[in-house]
Amino acid sequence: MMENKRLTEGSITGTLVKLAIPIMATSFVQMAYNLMDMIWLGRLSTNAVAAAGTAGFFTWFGTALFMTPKIGAEVGIANSLGKEDMDSAKKYVFHTIQLDIIIAIIYSLLLIVFRHKIIGFFNLGDGEVTKMAVDYLFIISIGLVFYFLNPILSGIFNGSGNSTTPFKINVIGLIMNMILDPLMIMGIGPFPKMGIKGAALATIIAQFTVTLIFIIIGKSKSNLFDDLNIFQMPDKDYLKDIFKLGLPASIQTGIFAMIAMVIAKIISKWGATPIAVQKVGSQIESISWMTAGGFSTAISAFIGQNYGAEKWNRIREGYKKGLLIVGAIGIFATCLLIFGAEPIFRLFIPNDEEALQLGITYLKILGISQFFMAIDIATQGAFNGLRRTVPPSFVGILFNGLRIPAALILSSTSLGLDGVWWSISISSICKGVVLFIWYVLVLRKSPKTEE
Repeated sequence: MMENKRLTEGSITGTLVKLAIPIMATSFVQMAYNLMDMIWLGRLSTNAVAAAGTAGFFTWFGTALFMTPKIGAEVGIANSLGKEDMDSAKKYVFHTIQLDIIIAIIYSLLLIVFRHKIIGFFNLGDGEVTKMAVDYLFIISIGLVFYFLNPILSGIFNGSGNSTTPFKINVIGLIMNMILDPLMIMGIGPFPKMGIKGAALATIIAQFTVTLIFIIIGKSKSNLFDDLNIFQMPDKDYLKDIFKLGLPASIQTGIFAMIAMVIAKIISKWGATPIAVQKVGSQIESISWMTAGGFSTAISAFIGQNYGAEKWNRIREGYKKGLLIVGAIGIFATCLLIFGAEPIFRLFIPNDEEALQLGITYLKILGISQFFMAIDIATQGAFNGLRRTVPPSFVGILFNGLRIPAALILSSTSLGLDGVWWSISISSICKGVVLFIWYVLVLRKSPKTEE
């Protein structure tokens, strides 16, 4: 049987780094799915990128829906193992998987039935882009249950202190996606040229493969999955605790996705090209927030187990050391986006000068906020580990919500479209500052000695 890793003992920095690196690598793998799609679709046409970007808002909204079981799995399992309660950890495994599958099936059906109206919300003004977006959304929706399951299965392993297994499994899916993308999008070898439909199919096949491997390894090598039966009746107390842990983050992510849709609608008055630019730009920018997100999950698992074991000194030191690492990542990302904007963006849309110039401006403006965004994301993980998921959700909802009036006001000035980018960057800075101060105040009120 695979050992669950105890995070309540040993070197804090070493423990955090060993846990975070595979999680970060897994995040990069998941990000690379979208990057591969964007690279190949960008060679097809800017319209194809805009279509995938538009439909992608609804897979992003799906992230909000699986956030409840994902956070419930990571925090619930970490706390249980910190208390050395394996039975409780297994119950979190069962309840989070069962809840996730139910949510995925309902959401998939809604997207399939209402796909035309959903894409119509954006008033894209281009029949070709609209049709491609509808096609992409339909195919992705068919395999959405795998897109939902893989983060939960990763969260179960991460909460147990084993972040290496999810990384290895997700790499297999990425390799498959990298191989299938050009074959199915461009029609290489025995495959017909399927364009955007090929990108969606390649993603589904890769995600299904990842789910299948997770199931095989989970059942054979981890005692957390012993006697798992997703058809048994749930325990309302565990469901209640999972919603208590994960719902605030889920609401925050859902509102964030809806705000992003409204921002996209504001952007669309400048045409389809800026939508494509934001889609590509946000994928590039995700290099930093995915990296910070890896450390955030590691900090959550680390603090979660030590919170269960009531080791407050390790909690304080873990946060400080995690913040130093994440801060360095944020500074590097700022330099990369500001000074490397042109060559980076040219990788994705090489043949459209208008899109390239807009993309360079986007990356430089968003680059300014990368350090603060990294601090914000890492601190979210720290709050989650303490089972206090409301503060990061409150701060996120407040400042993300302010993006809409800020975008409308700033874009109506001489800044134009750049005003929208500034509204995003400024709000990220505010979130990082406010959440950091809040967490420091919480730590000051915590017990000063080990119990």
